[in-house]
Amino acid sequence: MCFITSSAFSTFPSLHSPSISMLKINKVLSCAGTDRLQTGMREAFGKPQGVCACVVIGQVLSVRCKDGISNHAQEALHCAKFKFPGCQKIIVRPSLPVPLWGRSAVFDRSPITIQGFTKFSRTDYLKYKSENRIVPDGFNAKLLGNHARLAAHQPGREFITV
Repeated sequence: MCFITSSAFSTFPSLHSPSISMLKINKVLSCAGTDRLQTGMREAFGKPQGVCACVVIGQVLSVRCKDGISNHAQEALHCAKFKFPGCQKIIVRPSLPVPLWGRSAVFDRSPITIQGFTKFSRTDYLKYKSENRIVPDGFNAKLLGNHARLAAHQPGREFITV
């Protein structure tokens, strides 16, 4: 996905039992004046380098992205599917909000029906946003209710609390 920025897509593996491991690297200069690094891990502490997860056959990888960059995400999944065990399928699914559990990799172009990772449909999300009834909450969004103190109520307006 070198043609798009990291804010344009989200990738998350759907794992029932997440087995996440920390990757470590141990860079050692073996002798004085050496110009080469040794990266062995015998009796080493190691510095954290990244995080990885164990992927087995039958798990689903779901990608949500904007409408205009779906072809780049499909190409990235096509290149990445050779790194995973088993038989992978890339499924473009505009209508279902949650991934299907099965033996396939799923490309989820869900902003057609669901706005990002929220529980709101796109039409409801845009309507609530124009009414200032949605507050961003990380990668999700909260819908503001119609309850507030009576002292803060303005005549002819809904109760909107922030």
